[in-house]
Amino acid sequence: MSVYQAPLRDFLFNITELAGLDDVAKLPGYEEATDVVEPVLEEAANFASNVLDPLNATGDREGAHFDNGNVTTPKGFKAAFKQFADAGWIGLPMPPEYGGQGLPQLLSTAVLEMWQASNMAFSNGPLLNQGAIEAILLCGTEEQKQRYIPKLISGEWTGTMDLTEPQAGSDLAQVRTKAVPSGDHYLLTGQKIFITYGDHDYTDNIVHLVLARTPTAPEGVKGISLFIVPKRLLNADGSLGEHNDVKCAGIEHKLGIHASPTCTMNYGEKGGAVGYLVGKENEGLKYMFIMMNAARFSVGVQGYSIADRAFQAALSYARERVQSKDIAAKEWTPVRIIEHPDVRRMLMDCKAQIEAMRSLAFYTAAQLDHAHANPDEKAKAEALALVELFTPIVKAWSTEVSTQIVSEALQCFGGMGFIEETGVAQYYRDVRIAQIYEGTTGIQSNDLLGRKFLKDNGKTAMKAIGLMQATVKELAASSNEDVSAFGAQLGKAVQALAETSHWLGAQGLQILSGKGDLRAMFAGAVPYLMLWGYTAGGWMMGRAALVAEKKADDAFYKAKLATARYYGDHVLPKTSGYKHEITVGGASTLAIQEDELDLDRRRLALV
Repeated sequence: MSVYQAPLRDFLFNITELAGLDDVAKLPGYEEATDVVEPVLEEAANFASNVLDPLNATGDREGAHFDNGNVTTPKGFKAAFKQFADAGWIGLPMPPEYGGQGLPQLLSTAVLEMWQASNMAFSNGPLLNQGAIEAILLCGTEEQKQRYIPKLISGEWTGTMDLTEPQAGSDLAQVRTKAVPSGDHYLLTGQKIFITYGDHDYTDNIVHLVLARTPTAPEGVKGISLFIVPKRLLNADGSLGEHNDVKCAGIEHKLGIHASPTCTMNYGEKGGAVGYLVGKENEGLKYMFIMMNAARFSVGVQGYSIADRAFQAALSYARERVQSKDIAAKEWTPVRIIEHPDVRRMLMDCKAQIEAMRSLAFYTAAQLDHAHANPDEKAKAEALALVELFTPIVKAWSTEVSTQIVSEALQCFGGMGFIEETGVAQYYRDVRIAQIYEGTTGIQSNDLLGRKFLKDNGKTAMKAIGLMQATVKELAASSNEDVSAFGAQLGKAVQALAETSHWLGAQGLQILSGKGDLRAMFAGAVPYLMLWGYTAGGWMMGRAALVAEKKADDAFYKAKLATARYYGDHVLPKTSGYKHEITVGGASTLAIQEDELDLDRRRLALV
């Protein structure tokens, strides 16, 4: 089983040469970012390889355990979390006034990748903790910020996001947890499911961010409020008091991420769990999206992180495994399987798409830094619009493609990949959840098409397409054959995206006039998101190629050019298929009636 090795060279390339660290470092609060990038990456890589990676397989085998209302994490996880917290990793992107280090999201994204790649189950805890911090930071009172955020950043406490319920799933309009006013707080009763790290043995207190309805709340999503519900109540001096009326009722037995406890949480079994309103009543959905969008971006990173870990394992195995002769050799002399063309194709498939996903995520992270700290209000608004456009793409495209890549990495092992001891089977099991949680691919695609494209009248989308078209022109002007050839393929993809977007815009206008078919249009929502993902990934690879062609004597940049060429030849052609699927395929998706879907399974009527 291979040891995780962080792709530090590619991190530096993306941070400094592609995503624009110099521009980020000009933003207020980030002036020292350029000085700490390499030390932070080196330390994070050491922690990932030497502390988290060794616990990944053992944690998977042991799993989290539930006994009499308490959750115990696998051996070594509690100690690793203490090391993680003591080293200050939780506070990397958090404000210094609350104990954080205030570093840009661009750098934090690279660090996040290392945590996820080395131990996804462990890293789920800090990932959700960050969402809780963000919600309190942006929506809580000053008292709430002072009371909870320093403890969450230090790792003395952890935070969770308690959103869905058995009857609700992803439809939060059906949330039924109640919150009844009682003096300066509320009493909550209800049940939440699928709560990551809802209970554990890391810390003495867990701060739950809970969605619930007050007695006067309207039905639907407009009647949801957000509450802070600590596992243990606080005394006047801030010390821990008695246990709140919140209890873990059990943990799920899952396909993967066995070491990450996924809890069912009961509130109010003894009369009501004490909760404190965050912000205003009935505005919980807005606050929830603060937590959710941060988590959605992180899950996209999580997807390609696991893909990279699986790719590393496949590459290591392919270099060592000797089997069958070289297809071009006359004599039967067994060779390492990396010398077989199809294995090389699978490895290049992994490498090219992982690099494209990583670059798009880093680009989005840099835009997030500008949206957070740019003093120019226009630039800030433009950056935020790009972040909102690309967040569902980073989440859904990356996780969809990553599951395919991990499958391909497993295929490189042949039958050994199906054996747990090789490790790659765990990555296959673990990565599958990433397409589902924090909003499925269908939900992300509806968000992209409905909220980010149609409601925006395509303004931000067309701006992004314009940026891509400018890159296509630069590529076409190159004298490097690989660069110009890639530019031709990217040009076709961008054209397909632009034409499809115009078609969808026209369909939207027809629907407004009562002539179009809304359901048929949204049948193409997922293909539209995938079209965006593959094209935006190509855009990033094109930008990388323009940088690399100037330094092609260096092996790293030479490999960048070859990888971009592969992406252009093998990945970008998928975009024409998506265009056809979106513009033509909606009607056939819905052509068969529900009761006709299983006609082939019905017994023949006897005459």
